Amino acid sequence: MKKITIAIDGFSSTGKSTLAKQLAKHLGYVYVDTGAMYRAVTLFAMQNGYINKDFFDKETLINSINFVKLHFEFNAVVGFAEMFLNDVNVESEIRTLEVSNFVSLIAEVPQVRAKLVEQQQQMGFGQGIVMDGRDIGTVVFPTAELKIFMTASAATRAQRRYDELQNKGQDVSYEEVLKNVEKRDYIDTHRDDSPLKQADDAIEIDNSYLTKEEQFNTVLELVQEVLG
Repeated sequence: MKKITIAIDGFSSTGKSTLAKQLAKHLGYVYVDTGAMYRAVTLFAMQNGYINKDFFDKETLINSINFVKLHFEFNAVVGFAEMFLNDVNVESEIRTLEVSNFVSLIAEVPQVRAKLVEQQQQMGFGQGIVMDGRDIGTVVFPTAELKIFMTASAATRAQRRYDELQNKGQDVSYEEVLKNVEKRDYIDTHRDDSPLKQADDAIEIDNSYLTKEEQFNTVLELVQEVLG
């Protein structure tokens, strides 16, 4: 059976990962959460004192990037692959607001992007794959058979992210989350290397008022059209 590459790009907290996991499970494809990879590098930088709210030692991070080993391991209990940093499961640690505050700065670094893009392309070689991120359809897989670009209002995305963090027991305010979302939007769309933008042949989906089920069914129809 024909297998394709599905690239899902878009702004933070648009539910890209949720949709990608649904599609991968339904189609029996490999799923790669590129955002988790950038978050893991961010956690590495935080753990080693390369970045904090007042300081970013970019050169030391660049010189240390070859010491960052990333891989995913499928967890049957939760139903998706979890992120491992240097053989340690960091899935929970990388989902905090603190990591979110720094991840766009880390993702701006060209040497970091080059390293991770190389790994992402290797993961997707020769197999059906669903990959989500910021530059999948424009840089990682520019020839992907199906490209989706997801968007929603900043307020909607902040509310979703706030609810998610609250459910995980993290003590944050909606205002903090909204500020983080807007800051990440600006950095992601204005960086010099691989800025977030919609690929010319990507299909835009504004999910501000879509349920997860409606969103999934909309994209699944597009997949079926491509598969013929």
